[in-house]
Amino acid sequence: MSDHSGQHIGHYRLTRLLGHGGFADVYLGEHIHLGTCAAIKILDTRFSPDEVQHFRQEARMVAQLEHPHIIRILDFGVENDVPFLVMSYAPNGSMRQRYPKGTRLPVRTVVDFIKQIASALDFAHRAKLIHRDIKPENILLGQNDDILLSDFGLAVVAQSSSRNELRDVSGTIAYMAPEQARGKPQPASDQYALGIIAYEWLCGTRPFQGTYEEVVVQHAFTRPSSLREGLPEITPALDAVIMRALEKDPKLRFQNVMDFAHMLEEAALAEQRVISTTTTSPSSPYEPLAVPASGSTHETNTELSPGRTMGSGAVYTVAWSPDKRRIAFGGHDRVLQIRGATTGESLLLYKEHLGSITTIAWSPDGRWIASAGLDQAIHVWNTATGQRQTTYDGHKGMVLALAWSPDSRYLASASNGSDNTIHIWKADSGDRHLLYSNHTNWVRAIAWSPNGKVIASGAWHDIHIWDWQQGKKLFGYRGHASWVRAIDWSPQSSRIASAGEDNTVQIWEPLNKGHLICQYRGHTTWVNSVRWSPDANWIASSSKDLKVHIWDAATAGNASIYPVRTTSTYAITWLSDSKHVVSANGNGSVQVWHVKNELPS
Repeated sequence: MSDHSGQHIGHYRLTRLLGHGGFADVYLGEHIHLGTCAAIKILDTRFSPDEVQHFRQEARMVAQLEHPHIIRILDFGVENDVPFLVMSYAPNGSMRQRYPKGTRLPVRTVVDFIKQIASALDFAHRAKLIHRDIKPENILLGQNDDILLSDFGLAVVAQSSSRNELRDVSGTIAYMAPEQARGKPQPASDQYALGIIAYEWLCGTRPFQGTYEEVVVQHAFTRPSSLREGLPEITPALDAVIMRALEKDPKLRFQNVMDFAHMLEEAALAEQRVISTTTTSPSSPYEPLAVPASGSTHETNTELSPGRTMGSGAVYTVAWSPDKRRIAFGGHDRVLQIRGATTGESLLLYKEHLGSITTIAWSPDGRWIASAGLDQAIHVWNTATGQRQTTYDGHKGMVLALAWSPDSRYLASASNGSDNTIHIWKADSGDRHLLYSNHTNWVRAIAWSPNGKVIASGAWHDIHIWDWQQGKKLFGYRGHASWVRAIDWSPQSSRIASAGEDNTVQIWEPLNKGHLICQYRGHTTWVNSVRWSPDANWIASSSKDLKVHIWDAATAGNASIYPVRTTSTYAITWLSDSKHVVSANGNGSVQVWHVKNELPS
């Protein structure tokens, strides 16, 4: 294309060339009347009358996208059969200019960038628009280095001219999903391209290299190399998230691009929490639980006990024994410990995991623990001897949820693998009984009903109630606006308390078409644990707001809020008197509170 600097187009004078792309040149333009600056994109093609009409329709749709991370289309037109777009000017260039090829970025930075881009893509996808050309060159930096996604729909416009089609495809093939290369783009194609970008930013190179033809074939048939081959510090969970976004079959990717961004952040935060806990509490002190007398009317908080440690690594997960006399905890050092809750004495060490321990579930009879780690294996072992009973390795990703049947014979488990299934298997042998596959997203919470008849499982704003013997879905509850993180059945199996990342706890009746009893909105961030009191009158819930909330299960009122002396609460439980709530916290401390609330008469 020839240089148009100094010329006028529309109401703008083109002052200088900013860049040249695969099918357009971009100029800095100055409005001839207002003196304001804008970016003018002149497409390298001449349109027929039909193509002009198509361009105008496409540009009109893109101009409707008003989002903080999408470049605004200010004007568009066609002069002498040459189409142009007037866009907001991003003075700090593109991400490719800021981070040239070969640049590696920290995980936290990548997550922050991906979240911003994903929010823009999700907004466009909801408006029935697919970007089709996600690459660092089209991700711009605004005045305050805010992320701005550019060139929405321009791949479609360029391809309306047959002579430009091959050039456009070849120019973006490094980021192009297999189905888009076959001419069948869909929203998941943008997710795939964003996955390629995340991969590139993390390790400094794209997953597929070679000639145009070689890269096309690799996109279609070659599985990307694991990020961990060159970056052992990348956790398996983070690697699994990227690999799922890069699945060849778009149906196996995340349901939408925000799910991808969310799970990428969750995987990164999981490791960050481990590092944070190690940094803020290097000795991880543990204090025995001091249970107040039954008639106590005051709040009791334990103090950290010098000299006691939870191990050489950071705590990642905690579980109470059914009798509340023991606490199991595990984490980064791959060792799972059992300690006495009232003495702090170390009772048992279990050391057979090959990766950091992420999930623990204690069997209802207290004899067994199921523990899972980043090695994707679930171990079932004896809590008295530490002898392993069985290992279950049927999952394709990091295990996210574990639940025992009330009779301690079966386990339900779910992972962040691509199949979104829940596995039901025998605890003594590891033999699989059933795969439940009705969820369309990862399952983050599982709870077996106390009567042992059904299971409640929660994913993205969706809770299923289903017959675990037959795998038959009985009911679906969709009251949450985001991920469900915790589920607890009432002692009589008649009600459910569910909590999640919409910052709410909801009490509802699964046997009454999901009738909502009440909703607690006292938390300021997402809720990670919820428990009914044994008498079913109270709910205790904890979240990342560093507080334990105790409130009336019938009205969501009469709330008492207690501060937690740590970075996070990993597990809460009630004592059998329904008057005391106990939390096990991320720095190893234990706190216990007396419920001072009185139910209204």
